[in-house]
Amino acid sequence: MTVMVESVKIEEGERPKITAFDDILPYVGEASRYQWFLFVLLLPFTFVYAFLYFTQFFITLLPAEHWCTVPDLEGWNLTDHEKISLSIPPASTEELKVEGATLFSRCNMYDVNYQDILANGVRMADPSWPIKPCQNGWSFNHTMIPYKSIAVELEWVCDDAYLGSAAQSAFFVGSIFGGLVFGYIADHYGRIPALVACNTVGFVASVATAFCKSFWSFCFARMIVGTSFDNCFNVLFIIVIEYVGPKYRTLVANMSFGLYFAAASSLLPWIAYWIADWRILSIVTACPMVVAFVAPWIVPESARWYITSGKIDKAIGMLKHFAKVNGKEVKPEIFDEFEKSCKSMIEKDKSHNQYTVLHLFKMPRLARITIMLIIYWLLMVWVFDGHVWNMKLLDPDVFTSFSLASLTELPAAILLALFLDRWGRRWMGFASMFLCGVFSFVALTTPAGPPTVAMAIIARLGVNIAANIGFQYAAEMLPTVVRAQGVSLIHIIGYLAHILGPYIIFLADIDAALPLVTLGMLSFIHAFLTLGLPETLNQDLPETLQEGNDFGRDQSFWWIPCISSSKKVKKSYRKKEGLSNPAFAGSVQKIDSTRL
Repeated sequence: MTVMVESVKIEEGERPKITAFDDILPYVGEASRYQWFLFVLLLPFTFVYAFLYFTQFFITLLPAEHWCTVPDLEGWNLTDHEKISLSIPPASTEELKVEGATLFSRCNMYDVNYQDILANGVRMADPSWPIKPCQNGWSFNHTMIPYKSIAVELEWVCDDAYLGSAAQSAFFVGSIFGGLVFGYIADHYGRIPALVACNTVGFVASVATAFCKSFWSFCFARMIVGTSFDNCFNVLFIIVIEYVGPKYRTLVANMSFGLYFAAASSLLPWIAYWIADWRILSIVTACPMVVAFVAPWIVPESARWYITSGKIDKAIGMLKHFAKVNGKEVKPEIFDEFEKSCKSMIEKDKSHNQYTVLHLFKMPRLARITIMLIIYWLLMVWVFDGHVWNMKLLDPDVFTSFSLASLTELPAAILLALFLDRWGRRWMGFASMFLCGVFSFVALTTPAGPPTVAMAIIARLGVNIAANIGFQYAAEMLPTVVRAQGVSLIHIIGYLAHILGPYIIFLADIDAALPLVTLGMLSFIHAFLTLGLPETLNQDLPETLQEGNDFGRDQSFWWIPCISSSKKVKKSYRKKEGLSNPAFAGSVQKIDSTRL
């Protein structure tokens, strides 16, 4: 609910009336010692989030150069080059079209008697020899990827090349179930039990991954790991955001991703390179989850959850502890007034329980906005994952290119912190995805190697910005009475894009340019779709379904908040202290928002 500022008479004069959780934060400390402790505590959990997201990329890496193993050649003291020259035919026209293709076939060998040929002193193949598919497995060139991944061990190549992407899809199928299960735990038993439970499951399943010896066991283990994805970090992230004052949330939210996530995801390739063992890597990247085992003793429970669960005394006790650590003296009447406002809020919330997510589709304009938000999130996730997985096709030095692309999280966060509250969500979302689309196509025109990778990294910067905007767009635009359910719906449907994302690289089997062409087109569609959404910056955000249906009707299409000459609709354009860009899934805490 949007809170009108009222005043209460006290001995010293007047102060704002406490009618919402954010109103009491200035008394106990908005960004003091306890909040900075929580921000530092985010570090290991952000590493967990990045490691869960990207580790599978490195434990399923395949060297571009692989060829049929021919046992008859093993005892003749031949180099790999000589073996390929004698036993492997040139790549077919179709094979040469694939990005990262080799000049020799990766799936076929000559069908001849090699013992007789070698005995006759022949060391070069005759192109007229008959050809057959690989019969005895594959050999791999580990110059660029200095370890055997599970994809190498189980030989997920040629006809089985899709298995790596299928295993990644299993991970995100698990995320759907995990979101439902751990979401239920968070709502009914508390945020900290959910945090501990999902990290425990993720830790056990990540360790179990190291002992997998088949595709199906690996898929099952990764699906269980996937159940902990998102919640392993988001639960604590939302707790931190809700305890920080509204005017500091832009900094805390963006910098946690810009610093921590960028550091974790850019460091991961070198951890994989240094360890050079996919089984040990799976165990090592699970280690930060151990921090969750001590979470009940060092992480505060969500005061908002205490309040919505009717445990107002515990919420007040938590806030008193915050005040003590932050060195704040809070008069008893402040907490008394807060207690009364909490009881009033609980009574109002009971009336919200009659609404379900289906109500979002009962009014035509609100239904259109909801569908556009779903498509916005689907396209953004698809483009993001597509750029992650396409990196292995663009550069044989995948460790360096992946690390550099991950570092774009930092400038993305800085740009958002500087400009999102001036330019608005709509035009900045459009510009970032348009940038992504442009550089996806520019990458096609540059020479293969570093220039192409550089263009793809700039495209990745664009989708990183759009992703961070997308975290908060729905939370600000959907009406309060169904906001939590609506955001959950959008994110759950978004997992479908995660499932499809790894398969975008298989478009290269048709034409090497198709992955980037597809990502570029999806980026342009996403960019122009964003312009069809209302602007939420500094607006009176919707509370009821009718307000949600009417939201943005009176906005001009060309309205850009940072341009003073652009038309502002005075009725709805109201600057509220602390409302601008509270950021991400907990973005609109100034209004009574999501149950996260």
